[in-house]
Amino acid sequence: MSDFEKLEQIAARKDAQAYRALFEKFGPIVKAFMMRQGADPATAEELAQETMLSVWRKAGLYSEAKGSVATWIFTIARNLRIDRLRKEKIWVELPDQFENEASAEMSPDEIVSRDQQHLIVKRALDELPQEQREVVVLSFIDGLPHRAIADRLGLPVGTVKSRIRLAYLKLRGAVGEPDE
Repeated sequence: MSDFEKLEQIAARKDAQAYRALFEKFGPIVKAFMMRQGADPATAEELAQETMLSVWRKAGLYSEAKGSVATWIFTIARNLRIDRLRKEKIWVELPDQFENEASAEMSPDEIVSRDQQHLIVKRALDELPQEQREVVVLSFIDGLPHRAIADRLGLPVGTVKSRIRLAYLKLRGAVGEPDE
């Protein structure tokens, strides 16, 4: 007897023997399908049982024109799995001690972005003439004021400021910021 004929028997006479044959054939296959979809063994077993119970209840709704018996059964199984996932609680409350605490770690995309930006700035610094690079490093990396840079290099403060300004304009262009 074909699967279609078994379904007809179930729909017409609630034939337990035809149902048992379909259950023995499709029950384990549906359970394996559910496990491949990410369900744990207990949930997969439960969903397979629900699927086969729906086959018992809805046998009269099957239409051979819409696909094979197997396709119909797996459609029921898939829909039950989707319904179960929708009902599952996705949001899990954090313990009170973590309620308002943001993560201190940078996200992977922030790390990559920061590293790329550092590389761009380093390359741009390497492109500067030596005298401009020197004042930029002393000012922005070492944190020295213009007067201390001027004293260290034996230059007028105005020269230090001019070199920083020229370097700043070149760096802005090199790191992708438009000039004013």
